[in-house]
Amino acid sequence: MDEDAIADLFAAFGPVAVRRMFGGAGLYADGLMFALWAGDSFYLKADAALAEDLKGRGSVPFSYVTKGVTRTMGGFWSVPEEALDDADDLAALARRALFVAHAANEAKAKAKARPAGRASGNKAKPAGGASAKKSKPAGGAPAKKPAAKKKSAPAQG
Repeated sequence: MDEDAIADLFAAFGPVAVRRMFGGAGLYADGLMFALWAGDSFYLKADAALAEDLKGRGSVPFSYVTKGVTRTMGGFWSVPEEALDDADDLAALARRALFVAHAANEAKAKAKARPAGRASGNKAKPAGGASAKKSKPAGGAPAKKPAAKKKSAPAQG
C-alpha cells in the first residue's frame, strides 16, 4: 500500500505521516508512532484496555518470524476488518491508539527525568544522626578495649 492510499484510509482521523521501515511503514501523528503497516495489515498501538477491546473484535497482536522463531509484540494489535470499511470507526480507534502513544511517551519522559539508581520517595535515615555505624580509628583497625588491670594480693606481714 502506498502513502497516498494510507493517508486516504486515515483521512477521517487526520493527517498521518508515513515512514517506511522494515518492509512496512510506521504511521505517525503528533510526532508519535500510533500504528504500523506490515504484511498487508494495519496494527494499532494498544495498552491493556484497547488490546482487550480489539481482541474482542477479532484482532490479533502483531507478530513476525525471525530466525525461525515467531515473535509477538503485544503492544500493537490488528485493526478489525470492519473498521477498515468504516472511516469513523477507524478514526475512533486511531485516536485511542494515539492516546496510548502519548501516555507511553509521557511515562518514558518521566522515567528518563528521574535520576538513575534512585527509587522514588525518601529513605528513612538511621537513628543516631547521619550514620549509625560505629566509627573506627584511622587505618581501619577496630578499636581495642583497654586491658583489665590485675589486682595484686595484699602483703602479709
